[in-house]
Amino acid sequence: MKPIVKIENVSKRYRIGGLHPGYVTFREVFAEAAFKVFKRRSGSNGSSHQTLWALKDINLEVQPGELIGIIGRNGAGKSTLLKIMSRITKPTTGRAAIYGRVGSLLEVGTGFHPDLTGRENIFLNGAILGMRKFEIERKFDEIVSFSEIEKFIDTPVKWYSSGMYVRLAFSVAAHLEPEVLIMDEVLAVGDSAFQQKCLDKMHEIRQQGRTIFFVSHNMTAVTRLCRRVILLDQGTITSDGPARAVVDAYLSSSWKVGAEREWSDLTDAPGNHIVRSRRVRVRTEEGETTAAIDIRRPVGIEITYEVLQPGYA
Repeated sequence: MKPIVKIENVSKRYRIGGLHPGYVTFREVFAEAAFKVFKRRSGSNGSSHQTLWALKDINLEVQPGELIGIIGRNGAGKSTLLKIMSRITKPTTGRAAIYGRVGSLLEVGTGFHPDLTGRENIFLNGAILGMRKFEIERKFDEIVSFSEIEKFIDTPVKWYSSGMYVRLAFSVAAHLEPEVLIMDEVLAVGDSAFQQKCLDKMHEIRQQGRTIFFVSHNMTAVTRLCRRVILLDQGTITSDGPARAVVDAYLSSSWKVGAEREWSDLTDAPGNHIVRSRRVRVRTEEGETTAAIDIRRPVGIEITYEVLQPGYA
């Protein structure tokens, strides 16, 4: 089967300390010119720029219908990878090919024009995705109903709260039927009831054969939603495999917080002169050690200890 996403040797370099490459104001141009004069007078060579590789040699293939979780610490490169896939940022080296329409929720308000109403932004986003007006009209009522902001649909979105933004943004992205849906931690803004509604919708989208990339720090949501998870660390893929195994590796190594703790030296172990702990671990029903807990299933805490005084066992 042909992959719907194919990323080959993608790297992204940023220059720290340089002027932003986008549009600049007259004040910024004037300040830069004055700074150059100051550097010449002070004898500085101006080589204050540093290089940061946000991504390094990323290779990835995703099949249609996969729901991929992407996890990692802040600064690991998750958002940069999603921006490259969304065509917001160009890679420094390599290529990222996506065969189909892409819907992105990268941060609150992305893709919305603040002066347009919710209704107008729905049609704008549909047009950006290449949909015809009648296709958007056919989905319009479903989008508004899912977002639960019917009363404010003709209000400019600049007056929306962050929660209203997320409701409408997710509803637009999910219902305008992109082949690839990319989401970066946006559900953290919504309330718990709407989060569950979105998770249910993502299951439905995956069953329709569409592909989802889901970035979150909520490991419970990741393990419940995704079968495959990718772990990024310092711009590289360090693990790519079954959700629970990758999440356990992340919690154990990246956070330095594991599901198991052992004390080989009793003098450092918790306890007193009568009893001290040897090992504590979190375990599943099957007896496996796990750092990611599914709240729908039983979980146990197993404690191994050593009795130091006779008669207390």
